[in-house]
Amino acid sequence: MLMPPTPPAEPSSTPPAPPVSLAALLARPDLGLRLLAGSEDVPLHWVHTSEMADPYPYLLGGELLMTAGVQLTDPAHYVERVVEAGAAALAFGVTPVYDTVPRELVAACERHGLPLVEVPPRTPFTAVARALWRLMAEARLHELRRVTEAQQSLAAAAARPAPVPAVLGALASRLGGRAVLFGADGTESAAAGREVPAEAARALRDLAGVLGPRPGGPASASGDGGGLRLAAYALGGGEGLTLGVATERRGPGDHTIAGVAVVLLSLLTAPHRGADVTVRDGALVRLLLGAPPAEVADALGPGPWTVVHARGGDGTPFAAASLAAALGTPLVAADVATGARPAGPGAGATPATTPAGSGPGPDTPGAVHPGTVRLLLPSSAPVTAQQGWTLGASAPVAASELAAGDAQAARALRRAEASRAALVRHRANGFASLVDRDEAAAYARDVLAPLTEPLVETLRAWLSLHGSWDRTAVATGLHRNTVRQRIARCAALLDRDLDDPDVRMELWFALHSAPNAGQRG
Repeated sequence: MLMPPTPPAEPSSTPPAPPVSLAALLARPDLGLRLLAGSEDVPLHWVHTSEMADPYPYLLGGELLMTAGVQLTDPAHYVERVVEAGAAALAFGVTPVYDTVPRELVAACERHGLPLVEVPPRTPFTAVARALWRLMAEARLHELRRVTEAQQSLAAAAARPAPVPAVLGALASRLGGRAVLFGADGTESAAAGREVPAEAARALRDLAGVLGPRPGGPASASGDGGGLRLAAYALGGGEGLTLGVATERRGPGDHTIAGVAVVLLSLLTAPHRGADVTVRDGALVRLLLGAPPAEVADALGPGPWTVVHARGGDGTPFAAASLAAALGTPLVAADVATGARPAGPGAGATPATTPAGSGPGPDTPGAVHPGTVRLLLPSSAPVTAQQGWTLGASAPVAASELAAGDAQAARALRRAEASRAALVRHRANGFASLVDRDEAAAYARDVLAPLTEPLVETLRAWLSLHGSWDRTAVATGLHRNTVRQRIARCAALLDRDLDDPDVRMELWFALHSAPNAGQRG
């Protein structure tokens, strides 16, 4: 039976944490709870304590209601009201009002199928509530890990030679069901996962037919059929394609996982995509997954390219894809280490890492920090500020130099965040380009030889921010005193007065001429 279409972001009374089974709470030996009526196989979304004679107005549904029966005068009517309010279960504490759970209350719960739990005198209600919230926190952590692993699996699938079937297969595997790509006419164009009953297959096709390319039409719909939970999602691109998913059960994170697959499939099936575009997207994903730039340079093309790092967005699964669309590129990857909602090829590829060969570690200004979206644009494409985002853009680089561009974009983003600018660009060397590059690099290496890599990166950030201690601390993630100590150490090792503008200019020239200064070996 189909349900009315449901928007992807429809508000729900269910909290973001997954529900916990009553059985898990009963299994806690420290609580000593005992089931007196009903089934233990019910989900608990939260816990509420009330001594009201009629708790109905104060219940949201799905909770474990705890009471000591202070105003319990009519157990049958009380249970009717609790069931009418949608409570998941009733917990009754014995003493100080009752020595045992009233038999009339047990009988009423049995008639209505409401689970009834006895709470012993030694167990305070707060202990039950704390135990439930801990179980919910553990379930939430498990669900976040499941979503993260699924996103990484989908990103890897999008980089394979046949990305559409691979993404469908990864999605079906992660959700434990079947994933189908329907054409605009309702025909099944690709599918993966286990076979489903004919009734479920027809219901899924009908559900997908509810959606379509109609302006303002629903973006998703859900329902049931053939004993399975069904969901359909309209793909972007204007081709009328729809993703259908059939599973035995629906987890809290399934919608997020499906949302990532929708973005990937929308990009992979977009009408403007040619074979060369598909190859380039896959090349970027492989690069962000850690492949050496030399392995993907041929697929990406000679360039030049601009690397953009961004932080911000509205936290939705489609934020990164919207940013990519605004900048005019499908080449996007989003980090998911902190729960940022990734989108596009490479979503969840390598949290808090840089492409192979890029050099800096996670604690240096050139590293990619959690929550960063990375994009690749032809250098001819304009990079403009976007509302709700902070952007850092590299100088134009060849495909073989994307690692350097990635580091430039990371540093530019750090400067943007420190200066509260919407967009900061990495600037090329200007007058420095008039000097022979090899000679300048050799001189710069000699000048900076006494400094270690952490000192070089701190000095680079400090000079780029005009010697501001506070802004450098923000840009590097260091304490203000640590910045002062490192700059003082640089001055001592270089035996130079860093307050002298000529010295600062020479060091800035050296840092740009020898970008790998400070790296040993």
